[in-house]
Amino acid sequence: MKDTAQTIRDGEGLDEGKLYDCLVANIPGLSGPLTLTQFPSGFSNLTYLVRVGETEMVLRRPPFGAKIKSAHDMGREYRILSALRPHFPYCPEPLYFSEDPEVMGCPFYIMERMDGIILRKEPPKGLAYTPAQAKGLCEKLLDVQVALHGIDVEKAGLDFLGRPEGYVKRQVEGWSRRYRNARTDDAPDFEAVMGWLADNMPPDTSRPAIVHNDYKLDNIVLSEANPMEIIGVLDWEMATYGDPLMDLGNSLAYWVEKDDPEEMQMVRLMPTNMDGALSRAEMVARYGRLTGRDVSGFDYYHCFGLFRLAVIAQQIYQRYHKGLTRDKRFAMLIFAVQILERAALSYVLNQKSTDHGR
Repeated sequence: MKDTAQTIRDGEGLDEGKLYDCLVANIPGLSGPLTLTQFPSGFSNLTYLVRVGETEMVLRRPPFGAKIKSAHDMGREYRILSALRPHFPYCPEPLYFSEDPEVMGCPFYIMERMDGIILRKEPPKGLAYTPAQAKGLCEKLLDVQVALHGIDVEKAGLDFLGRPEGYVKRQVEGWSRRYRNARTDDAPDFEAVMGWLADNMPPDTSRPAIVHNDYKLDNIVLSEANPMEIIGVLDWEMATYGDPLMDLGNSLAYWVEKDDPEEMQMVRLMPTNMDGALSRAEMVARYGRLTGRDVSGFDYYHCFGLFRLAVIAQQIYQRYHKGLTRDKRFAMLIFAVQILERAALSYVLNQKSTDHGR
């Protein structure tokens, strides 16, 4: 039921001798031979299972050929985990950070391995949720996100994450710039969506919060003994300080429901279509009840989430398009970009139709 690390992909190997020497010199208690394998899932930073003797750890490093520094800042991710873990026990414990180019040519960090179940597109064999359990899991997923959004950033020493003023504006402008820079000749232009997001930005929130920026089912670790229990939250590379409704919008961009159109089912990455799973509307309503936040304008945040997800896919696809990665999964991402543009555009067209009706 658990994620299994596999043989390292071509072109993504590490110098095991240099890595071993570095780890033994800097992490107390390590002894024994090193074994290195790679987790096959994920589309951004590379994740390896490092075993030294009987000790298992996880190594995170930027992808080969990537030049998107802000999205692959290993030092920042390590610092976030170090500051957040005392206040949010779902974080993995960070163990060591290095920016010595002699070890692997880039910064990387080591963290504890959170051993458990991670839900991918379909639940693993032997694991089935009843409708009541699926509903309960969705509620717990949201409860943990609400807990994250409730942390006092200053008291936790996390105010280095950024300034919340102007957060939505920076996000819209930044992701629009990234899309234009990453666009290939077979990608949609997204200009109508980017224009709508720029013209309809909500004001700054009066209650900013920690924003995970990639909070979703397959970044959640579930207990093997109790698959209803969340024991960890992974992938903190894009965490920041801003509008938590943007975080929820990003989360629900991945949330493909059972009754969504067929082409959206094609981009589903997690089992959010299980019988009993909450709908996006139910997730938003529950979030509003738990936090007391106004969620009446949530369409904007969901539209942005769809656009941002398309940008991430396009950036990865561009690396494949340029031959900077040989991972064949990335070839299909152009179709996801096209599907997500149509989904985001539906909000633009709906508002224009509503405005015209007035």
